[in-house]
Amino acid sequence: MRVTRLFGSGIALAAAFGLMLASANPAQAQPGGGEDMLKKAEMAARAQKDADALREEAEKAGTKPLVAMVPATPENTWVLNLSDGSNVRVLLRPDVAPGHVERIKTLTREGFYNGLKFHRVIDGFMAQGGDPKGDGTGGSQLPDLKQEFSWLPHMRGTVSMARAQSEDSANSQFFIMLMPRMQLDNKYTVVGRVIDGMSGVDKIAKGEPPAEPTTIVRAYIEGDQQATAPASAAPAS
Repeated sequence: MRVTRLFGSGIALAAAFGLMLASANPAQAQPGGGEDMLKKAEMAARAQKDADALREEAEKAGTKPLVAMVPATPENTWVLNLSDGSNVRVLLRPDVAPGHVERIKTLTREGFYNGLKFHRVIDGFMAQGGDPKGDGTGGSQLPDLKQEFSWLPHMRGTVSMARAQSEDSANSQFFIMLMPRMQLDNKYTVVGRVIDGMSGVDKIAKGEPPAEPTTIVRAYIEGDQQATAPASAAPAS
């Protein structure tokens, strides 16, 4: 429905823009141009009517508009210290996938991800981790999550939740995109995007499984780290 709404709005804008161009260039009008303008006006009106109807439907359903990027805040920044010395910072998106982001935070605070390896890393595609079994079949003791698919794309640096065949089977495993793969859009729950340390992601050992897998030495929420940091000593008087 979100894609349809955006597409419908795009038609209205495009048609309106086309009408504006036609109106702004009367010297280029050809015979029959009045009929063409009338058709464009009718198309624009229909498209606008459809867009308004979709917007009203979304408002009734409680659907909130999403934005491509949000400000990075410590409470929504997930940090992964990797065994190769890299530090990866991920901006989580609770506005898009609240249930999955809360799961990541919960498991992170329990130390669940510490020591886990990236067990499936395909060059030019993605790096997958978060499985305590290390073979792609494991998860946490918490129940699986209901999907929270969105229009956010699987671009380079996108962090998304891995799942089994069922759409509602994501649990603890996640993957980081090394390159764009739009075929995954609206099929996996996007939870965030790498905002720092993508070069470290590129260095994660490749393989299915890798011969010497890269591991997550420590995962934490940046805001938690700041909250527990010791206060600096007061200067001597």
